[in-house]
Amino acid sequence: MTIRVRQQPRNRRRTAARTGVSLITLALAVTGCGASDSHGATAASSRSAAASHGVREPGATSAPPGRTSADAAPATTTAAASKPTATCTDRYLSGMTTAQRAGQLVMGGISAAHPDQAQLRVLRDNHVGSVMLTGRSTAGTAATRKAVDGFRGQADRVNGRQVGLLVSTDQEGGRVQVLNGPGFSAMPSGLTQGSWSTATLRARAAGWAKELKSAGVNLNLAPVADVVPASLGARNIPIGSFQREYGHTPATVTSHTGAFAAGFAQTGVLTTFKHFPGLGHVIGNTDTTAGVVDSVTTADSPDLAPFRAGVKAGAPFVMISSATYTKIDPKHLAAFSPTVVDHLLRGQLGFKGVVISDDLGNAVAVRSFTPAQRAVNFVAAGGDMILTVQPSTVPAMTRALQAKMGQDASFRAKVDNSVRRILDAKRAAGLLDCG
Repeated sequence: MTIRVRQQPRNRRRTAARTGVSLITLALAVTGCGASDSHGATAASSRSAAASHGVREPGATSAPPGRTSADAAPATTTAAASKPTATCTDRYLSGMTTAQRAGQLVMGGISAAHPDQAQLRVLRDNHVGSVMLTGRSTAGTAATRKAVDGFRGQADRVNGRQVGLLVSTDQEGGRVQVLNGPGFSAMPSGLTQGSWSTATLRARAAGWAKELKSAGVNLNLAPVADVVPASLGARNIPIGSFQREYGHTPATVTSHTGAFAAGFAQTGVLTTFKHFPGLGHVIGNTDTTAGVVDSVTTADSPDLAPFRAGVKAGAPFVMISSATYTKIDPKHLAAFSPTVVDHLLRGQLGFKGVVISDDLGNAVAVRSFTPAQRAVNFVAAGGDMILTVQPSTVPAMTRALQAKMGQDASFRAKVDNSVRRILDAKRAAGLLDCG
């Protein structure tokens, strides 16, 4: 995510040479046939290779209350004709109702310090499949794990089997570190991390990942793959002013995002390369400013190198920015642009994992759109997971997705493909019971 100042206290080659193995290979070595801790994770793009049998998560043994008529029966889906037998993911998908499918496409924000039960009920009643811990907490790993264990049992069940929750947070370092307190290291800024050797960063990242895993977090919304030119520096409000960047050249950012992600992969925690196609050349922060424009980045810009390398190494998630890129698609915000998501990220870069939005709940950049429009536009553009830090927007978003699915067969197919990618990530993370 791009970061609101008021939320923080004043408050390609080189990567492969350094890490010696792709993120997929590392992740498979960690998870094998399912991690013993159900919060372990691996690259979503490894789904066809990772025949993992995830550990069944603890939780309720019956469906949670508050469901709607859309839950009455499984929605129909087109079988994959090329597959002689259904995969674990296919079995889960085929048993899902329309409402459950819509809910899997949403990640809802919950306070890391004080989870609100009313907000958690909103997420539960709308079948939300992923949660983001937001704000700032000093509770430490044990207390955070207790809080996570308190709500992960509300995850949906399909044919009697739970669809485990992805639990994420922003744990970059420096002024962007949501989880603090006993058990959590004080992480330095991205710029400081970028001054280390890649071997050191990878080792330190593996340690940070262990801390998150012990707290019940299986997805980190990091690393920041944006390249901020030295000439712009702190005038770049969303990244440079917080020193979130690993450096000022594509080479440095590529090598160090790769090292960070590799450390997390070897520990079994998913990572997210953000904010595609880059926030390094903007001035405004999309969280607090409308009309943020990048007039520099092109579809073959050198600054895309960190994303290209991350995709090649098996990045499980890529986050899309909410700025407008005039030399790529001047008519749409990147989050709502098929040119950016489907053509550039998926087509040109070959990304097969989960495309997640930046915040579509509170961000000023998207306020000219209703929550319903934000959800539908993002998925129509090729996005998979809608991040909203404001739970009150969830009902409108999920209703809109369901309505559009009922009206448009091609949109319904997009939703099914997105749910499948999300389920693949969950399966690899040990969050599905594939036994």
